[in-house]
Amino acid sequence: MKQLQTTALTITALLAFASNSVLCRAALGESIIDPLSYTLIRVLSGALVLGLMSLLLDLGNSAKTSKGWAPAIALATYAVAFSLAYVHLSTANGALILFGAVQITMVLAAFRSAQRPHPVEILGCLIAIGGLVYLVAPGLSSPSLSGSALMAIAGIGWGVYSLPGPDAVNPVRQTAINFSRALWAVVPITAIGLLVFLTAKVSPIGALLAVLSGALASGVGYSIWYAALPGLSRTQAAVVQLSVPIIAAVMGALWLAELPTVRVYVAAACILIGITVATFARKLRRQLPNPAPETSDA
Repeated sequence: MKQLQTTALTITALLAFASNSVLCRAALGESIIDPLSYTLIRVLSGALVLGLMSLLLDLGNSAKTSKGWAPAIALATYAVAFSLAYVHLSTANGALILFGAVQITMVLAAFRSAQRPHPVEILGCLIAIGGLVYLVAPGLSSPSLSGSALMAIAGIGWGVYSLPGPDAVNPVRQTAINFSRALWAVVPITAIGLLVFLTAKVSPIGALLAVLSGALASGVGYSIWYAALPGLSRTQAAVVQLSVPIIAAVMGALWLAELPTVRVYVAAACILIGITVATFARKLRRQLPNPAPETSDA
């Protein structure tokens, strides 16, 4: 039952992540809002909705939810860099760089901790990455250097933000705290950026897309992700996020009329196989008999 709950939460969170990509591309790709204003509205609406959820659920009295400022800074870094990068990158290139950076960050963190990835988990990760590279390879000939660097920073920020998730006592309250604290970084960055570059542009539709991204896809979605993380190893959490570009491709076809090709289906199969291998690696390892310990005559 617990595994089924983790699976349901994970799938819901991944759908929210994919929605963020589609909403951001729909807004910034059409230039109906500038990236800094989009980020500010996104984080602000997320903080407001999460704060309201905490009050309605009477979760504000949890004294063990705060994890310091590191998750909030990582969240702000991700949010700002994510929006700025998608001005210069296509959806496919952005997704590859973002979730590749996320995966690398979380796997490296797993190597540095006691939760070292199993070789089979690493194999599943490589299969999934191979499928994703196959999907976007034609678009990698001339990616924007600045956009790629920004999206890599966003991926590192999101990976760092995900690391404390398994220890969250109250996912909704913790995410609300992170969003509220992230505003302290996003507000001055937005103000300075708009004053220096004079790029402020906010249309009603662009603002609406930012609100949907912040309130639902980000605020509620990240709370669900925090709730799912305790049931996932760090390597599993990294690998399953590689399915987001595939989900985003399907959503893009339905919303933005971007029809998937045969290459998308082949890549999707590789990514799902890799995710399955990595996800069940730990379960299979528990079922295998442990080798007898070596003895010494000394």
